[in-house]
Amino acid sequence: MLGGAHVRRIIELKATGQTISGIARTLDLSRNTVKKYLRAPALPQPKPRPKRGSKLDPHVPYLKGRIGEGVLSAVVLFRELQARGYAGQYTVVKDFVRPFRRTHVTTSRVTPRFETAPAVQAQVDFGRYSYLNLEGQTRSIWAFVMVLGWSRALYVEFIRKADTASFIRCHLNAFAYFGGLTQTILYDNTKQVVLERDQNGEPVWNPQFLDFSLRLGFRVQLCRPYRPRTKGKVESGVGYVEKNFWLGARFVDDADLNRQARHWLDHVANVRTHGTTREKPVERLALERSSLTPLSSLESLAVFVREVRKVAWDGFVSYGGNFYGVPWRYAGQTVEVQADHLEVQLFSGGTRIAVHPRSAQRGARFLAEAQYDGLPAPGEDAPRRRVLLATQTEGLPEMQVEQRPLAEYEALVAVGETATLDEVLATLFRDGEA
Repeated sequence: MLGGAHVRRIIELKATGQTISGIARTLDLSRNTVKKYLRAPALPQPKPRPKRGSKLDPHVPYLKGRIGEGVLSAVVLFRELQARGYAGQYTVVKDFVRPFRRTHVTTSRVTPRFETAPAVQAQVDFGRYSYLNLEGQTRSIWAFVMVLGWSRALYVEFIRKADTASFIRCHLNAFAYFGGLTQTILYDNTKQVVLERDQNGEPVWNPQFLDFSLRLGFRVQLCRPYRPRTKGKVESGVGYVEKNFWLGARFVDDADLNRQARHWLDHVANVRTHGTTREKPVERLALERSSLTPLSSLESLAVFVREVRKVAWDGFVSYGGNFYGVPWRYAGQTVEVQADHLEVQLFSGGTRIAVHPRSAQRGARFLAEAQYDGLPAPGEDAPRRRVLLATQTEGLPEMQVEQRPLAEYEALVAVGETATLDEVLATLFRDGEA
């Protein structure tokens, strides 16, 4: 069988007026072959190659089922297939899914806009942004973003730790900024809200956050897994924060960054004409605020934003990579830490026992006012005093040092030549004396 190029050449030569014999001589073909292809000038079709088996074939029914459920991420499907024993390549899965992603343009990728009445719904999400600090090191910070569904009013707060306590504190700050809270709040499946899903696909709630939502009276809604577009309003908000605020941000510490963010909210984000509503969020918020549920007393909610820490024997509490002092009497006890961007407060039994400025660095140590006043004299609570004296000497009240006879020290030296360190210390601190 001649190839397509030969057949085209035969047809082209015939079109120039050449005879069959001339074409045969030119192309070194027989006259019968030239006649054959002139009678049937269609280009020859290659024979289809037999289809080879694929490692994916046994998993196709499962793939189609998952795609029918709306899961179109090749990465997710590849991970699931590996758990089922698939030993093929990721690209094979990606090529299989690609046609379905195109056909789902009118179904899964096009998400109908869902509008809510005033005070009905808010949406929450995190953004994470990177930057270079003054030392040229790459650091990252979380952006908590909340958007009210009806007014499109936006709130953003930058935090270092995306833990449950910080997550709750951001909610309280957002509610205070808006002037109340909505009936429901929509989240993706973040660990601060839902720890996991059980074998039936039901959410296992974060108990601390669930208690918080029940105390305030708002209902938690979750997006369907792998469907982040369900909360498109806040997804757009996170992107808007990144492109309109973060890319131009220059800050010295977290407090400075959040001051700039608040100014941006008040003078840019919430006073612009929104692309969907064609109104300013601040003006719609003024109408929506009367329907929002008022926020409870912050004092009654403090339990949700305080974290338990144990005071070390040197009288300091470790928090956020820094050390904050409390009166020495709390050494070895547990206290509660309540922190924001500006300060760190420490509580015991509901009583505030120390306040310190919040450090943006790591390894800083803050001494509490009169932290070591009234430290026991020798013989009074000696073990605690001994550790305190060994770790912190500055600022201590002047103490009387016990005087020992010279002969006693000479005896200690003699003992030290043969005794262990523990035995020498036991001799030195006999009978509980410091």
